[in-house]
Amino acid sequence: MTKISVVTGAAGGLGRAITAKLLEDGMQVVGLDIDAAGLDGMAQAGFSGHVTDLTDAAAITATFARIAQDHGGIDALVNNAGTCFMSDFPEIPAQELDRQMSINFSGAFHCCQAAIKLMHGRPGVRKIVNISSNGAYNFDVFDPPHYRASKAALDTLTKDLARRYARDKIAVNSLAPAMTETPLFNVLTEDVLARAIAAMPHGHAMQPSEVAAWAGFLISTAGDICSGNVIILNQGRDVR
Repeated sequence: MTKISVVTGAAGGLGRAITAKLLEDGMQVVGLDIDAAGLDGMAQAGFSGHVTDLTDAAAITATFARIAQDHGGIDALVNNAGTCFMSDFPEIPAQELDRQMSINFSGAFHCCQAAIKLMHGRPGVRKIVNISSNGAYNFDVFDPPHYRASKAALDTLTKDLARRYARDKIAVNSLAPAMTETPLFNVLTEDVLARAIAAMPHGHAMQPSEVAAWAGFLISTAGDICSGNVIILNQGRDVR
C-alpha cells in the first residue's frame, strides 16, 4: 500500500524540498498551501495540492475531509508552514502577534487534530514531524519574541502528542533548524543575515534539502523508535 503524507506550506522553499524527498521515497504527497499558483507549478505524479488557508480551522477541517475521501487516511504529516514577522518588542502589534501564532502554531495544532483521526487503523508507525526552529531556545540569535513563542509552543505540542499517542504507534518529533536558505531570508536586512550566517560553524547557511533529508529519515521506518524529541540542526553552533 502506498503511504500518504501531508506537507503544509508545500509551495515554499523548505516545503518543496520535503515534498521532493517524500516523493523520492515512494510516498504520495498531499501539499497544503495558500499559494495556488505555487501548488499548480508542483504538479507531478504522486503529488496533489490543496489550496488551504492554514490560519482558518474550518478550512483545515474541510481539506482533511477531502483527503479522507480521496485517500482513506494518511500515514504522515509534516507541519512545515511558518513565517517570521520581524517587529520587535515592545512594539509588536497585537494583530501581528495573533497572526504569528496562528501561522506557526495554531495551524499545526489543527492539522494534528485532523491528521491523527485519519491515522487510526493505518499500518505501521505513523509519523508527525513539526518544523520548529533554533529560535525556540537559542536567545543569542536575532529572532523576535513572538516568533520564538510560536515555535516553543510547537515543541511543547510535539512532546505532549508523543506521550499521548505512543501506545497508538504515532511518533511525533520536531526538527529545529538554524539558518536555512529559504525565501524567509527576504525578511532580514543584509547585515543581520550576514551576521547570522557568519555565526554558523561551517560558514554558510544550511540547504532545504538537508533539512528535508531529516524529515524523510523520521518518516521512514528508521524513525519508528524516535518520538518526543526536538532534534537540533545547526552544525554544532550552540554546543556549550
